[in-house]
Amino acid sequence: MENQNQNQNHNQNAKNQNAQNQNTKNQNASLHNHPAENQTQKQGNAPQAGENCIKISSVNKCYGKKQALTNVSLTIHQGMFGLLGRNGAGKTTLMKTLAALHKKQSGIITVCGIPIEQAKEIRSITGYLPQDFSMYPSMTVEESLDYLGVLSGMDGRIRKERAELLLKRVNLTEHRRKKVRALSGGMKRRLGIAQALLHDPKVLIVDEPTAGLDPEERIRFRNLLCEVAEERIVILSTHIVGDIEATCEDIAIMNAGRILWQGTVCELLNAAKGKVFTVNVNKKFLAQMKKDYIVTGMLVQNEYTTVRIISEETPSMLGAEHAEPNVEDAYMYCLYSHGCELSGGVEE
Repeated sequence: MENQNQNQNHNQNAKNQNAQNQNTKNQNASLHNHPAENQTQKQGNAPQAGENCIKISSVNKCYGKKQALTNVSLTIHQGMFGLLGRNGAGKTTLMKTLAALHKKQSGIITVCGIPIEQAKEIRSITGYLPQDFSMYPSMTVEESLDYLGVLSGMDGRIRKERAELLLKRVNLTEHRRKKVRALSGGMKRRLGIAQALLHDPKVLIVDEPTAGLDPEERIRFRNLLCEVAEERIVILSTHIVGDIEATCEDIAIMNAGRILWQGTVCELLNAAKGKVFTVNVNKKFLAQMKKDYIVTGMLVQNEYTTVRIISEETPSMLGAEHAEPNVEDAYMYCLYSHGCELSGGVEE
């Protein structure tokens, strides 16, 4: 009798576990179902197997006489991809081109197998968070999401379900009735991610998303992007090296409209090995050090300063030692090795 009771309990536990697993599957499925995506599949424009990537080949873009993009070629796969470059490097132009908001002059771009010229189809599978994201300030958080869903032509029931799930995901459920104008900078960025994900895109493009955020919000936002990237292609465009270091394995470095380098973070670090040094110098020699070397860091200690510098050869000064490069060192070395104008580690 005791064995029979144990078997019955075991079978009941198994049934409960199966029910929990099914509920989890249903919840995950509801987060990804969207009529626009289903309609795209009916029209035959849905990406085929093996096409879950972005391919960019020899793309050029001009604004009048100014060349904004020059022979840009990249392949971007599912997960987090970091596009790193200083202000004015052409990152935003490339992001808007990938989102079918700007037209290229020449070259080929396919997004999940769809040619970039099919702008309507591209926008149906792409979410975009611009650097200057803004919403109607008098609307509440939930009103703004609902309004955007209406503009996207989403079914009312699906729209509400998606908004509810996304508010929970970006941790804004408790602030749903707060006016947009009353949100902090970090909350507005999280609302921006929610609106970009509302139609469940296969590609998410975020342009300089953490600029101006405090450290806590920056970390929270980066973690959110990493979670989102488990299900789709996420492109993070930034000039902040720390954002790339904390979130991306595959990266590209851009300058003056050109791709200088593409690879993994480890490969970037390896390229800078043997090129970074530390040396202790008297403060009175700091100005000369900045003229002679690319300085990536300084630690002031009394009258002496420990300086990190980039150099192709071991500096002749006494006490110079090799240092293990960090991502910031490696990024600066990449710019330096490609002949970019730098002065003492400070951009002109």
